[in-house]
Amino acid sequence: MHESVQAEVMMSFLVSEELSFRIPVELRYETWDPYAVRLTFHLPGDAPVTWAFGRELLSEGVGRPCGDGDVRIRPVAADEVLIRLQVAGDQALFRSSAAPLVAFLDRADRLVPPGQEGTLGSFDAHLDEALDRILAEEQSTG
Repeated sequence: MHESVQAEVMMSFLVSEELSFRIPVELRYETWDPYAVRLTFHLPGDAPVTWAFGRELLSEGVGRPCGDGDVRIRPVAADEVLIRLQVAGDQALFRSSAAPLVAFLDRADRLVPPGQEGTLGSFDAHLDEALDRILAEEQSTG
């Protein structure tokens, strides 16, 4: 049986130094893909965009700068986190309060403790299914 944890967080989409607006972002963690989290950004006038990346990256990023690829996360100010997503030369920058991210990660950690992802009996059996879902998500957003 697949279990999941989800939450909705309001984030600021930083268009420029002068322009930003708040958008709802759905966070999702599912046991069928225990190493990843998914963030679905609901941008006004556009179809939702989903990014999947390592749960560990999000977890570490609320406490220290991390990431060296398409996803970079770092804490800023007292209780805020910046998430930078990049594809080729295009990038998007989001600011979130750290508290709801930490609460979401705590719930995911209770479902599957960090380091225990590989012990899920169904993980190997459903790896192809997980990869198919990821590819389908990429095709539907791209």
